[in-house]
Amino acid sequence: MHYGFIKAAAASPSLKVADCRYNCDNIIKTIEKAYKKGVKLLVFPELSITGYTCDDLFSQKLLLDQALIGLMNIVKESKDRELLIVTGLPIETQGYLYNCAAVVYNGEILGIVPKTHLPNYNEFYESRRFKSAPKDNFTVDINGKTVPFGTKLIFQNMQMKGFSLAIEICEDLFVPVSPGSLHAMNGAAVIANLSASNEILGKGDYRRTLIKAQSGKSICAYIYSNSSDQESTTDMVFSGHKMIAENGVILNEASPFTNEYIEADIDLERLEHDRMNQASSREQDMDNGYQIIPFSMKMINTKISRVIEKHPFIPKDTHILMERCNQIFSIQTAGLKKRIEHSNSKTAVIGISGGLDSTLALLVTHRAFMEMGRDASDIVCVSMPCFGTTKRTKDNARKLSRLLNVDFRVIDISMSVKRHLSDIGHDGTTTDTTYENAQARERTQVLMDISNMTNGMVIGTGDLSEQALGWSTYNGDHMSMYNVNTSIPKTLVKYIVRYVADDSKGKLRDVLYDILDTPISPELIPALNGQITQKTESIVGPYELHDFFLYNFMRWGFTPKKILMLASHAFKDDYPAEEINKWLKIFIRRFFTQQFKRSCSPNGPKVGSVALSPRGDWRMPSDASYEGWMNDLD
Repeated sequence: MHYGFIKAAAASPSLKVADCRYNCDNIIKTIEKAYKKGVKLLVFPELSITGYTCDDLFSQKLLLDQALIGLMNIVKESKDRELLIVTGLPIETQGYLYNCAAVVYNGEILGIVPKTHLPNYNEFYESRRFKSAPKDNFTVDINGKTVPFGTKLIFQNMQMKGFSLAIEICEDLFVPVSPGSLHAMNGAAVIANLSASNEILGKGDYRRTLIKAQSGKSICAYIYSNSSDQESTTDMVFSGHKMIAENGVILNEASPFTNEYIEADIDLERLEHDRMNQASSREQDMDNGYQIIPFSMKMINTKISRVIEKHPFIPKDTHILMERCNQIFSIQTAGLKKRIEHSNSKTAVIGISGGLDSTLALLVTHRAFMEMGRDASDIVCVSMPCFGTTKRTKDNARKLSRLLNVDFRVIDISMSVKRHLSDIGHDGTTTDTTYENAQARERTQVLMDISNMTNGMVIGTGDLSEQALGWSTYNGDHMSMYNVNTSIPKTLVKYIVRYVADDSKGKLRDVLYDILDTPISPELIPALNGQITQKTESIVGPYELHDFFLYNFMRWGFTPKKILMLASHAFKDDYPAEEINKWLKIFIRRFFTQQFKRSCSPNGPKVGSVALSPRGDWRMPSDASYEGWMNDLD
């Protein structure tokens, strides 16, 4: 439960219809299993103590009495267990019978939640026996104790504010305005659904779609536990389809007819972050009829079994990755087309280095011009070799430009930079920051002046990772008139280029593959024997780590300590914890100190949920201190 994680489970234990003792024995066995595995929330199906398909047996006092006895046995077994249990049973009160969920913790019944929407169509006849939930909460007597009863109950862990649970039951999910939506608007971050949804063709896909949508629009975790195939088969068959979702993503799922017990680690801090930042989903006034039911569950260490993606910007599924690359490429192209049309630019001017970022910028620009019916020769690609430029990158820049039929120019800036360094009193040999930045600024000046000469626009090439780290020269490669790569992380750039390469043929494919294989370098330091000596990742750190840090820092607002824990888990086979810690500190320092560059960054298209535009996504003071974030790691 540290770092905002809780382990939740859904289960459909062995069942005999109307045999409460048998059913409760198996529920208790599952409770013991879940407790040993560190589960903190365990959800059983609808009417799990009796079975859902009892039909008119629900009118039998014996069955109702046995169900209550079974519930009290579960309550007894829950004593001294740090485990919240949600199970289903019929409850009679005030002359009515309700289809209910009982919430049990540490030897107590915290509350009883009745079902609101009763299906009474086709194969379902719940209104024959059950009454819909009352509008307002009240209390009922269970075994001599007063227990809250109603739908407006939120069960809140006082030791962990993000752990707030509410309940809906089966059909409640399928209606236009579900109780779960109201629960979420009133503070519930976790919704448990006890269900008895029968299996017919296509229904599994429908349930999955609903649960993904509900958890996404409500920004909640959703635990769905469905009745097993051991229910009566008189007219229906059930499948035990179970799912655990988090904010639109299915974390774990039991396939129909497997009757699997499933569990998943829910990250409540993720939910808390998105709820805080997307408060429009809860702008309506809270319903004052809601009642908070407190319980106290200790914070203890549990082993995280959740998969932590090393490369959060890159989908594992190849098909999805290719679809995403195509979509990003299209977004970049559309943004650039609009800007060129609006500015009435005659040309697009790009500094082409033979590296990944400028290659992607050229590919985007070329596609934009083709879609606008413009001649590729209106794209001016400028190679500006200097002290550190290698033959490999220079040749690739030339080959790529020629193959795309753009206007390719070579302007050697060596003499200009040497003259400038001499003018300012630099010895011209010391490879310091001035030596490097003079080259970057000269290149930008050349591009800007050519754009003036050709009535054009300078296309920026810097990516999101470089923006985050400030890995650019202020008023040098930091600046352009429109930056097509502005919100694409370094780890994703190569996949988009590869996507284009795979779709290309002949020499164009070959040169793109060679660019993909070229080490990442600004090439500002003289080469050694024609080989790149200045490798960015050996200086600033691995981009795969920095992109991981950036994603978890920006997307979820995690603390450095949690990011370090997650990174150590994800990259345990790649980097020692000490090295991850070192690069994380560098990330934090550079992210904070380089904000001034981002504050005046050029326009560019947003393509994902993590972006750093100072006009929209990230408004941060340039003078913000990073000490608190650094101290979190000490």
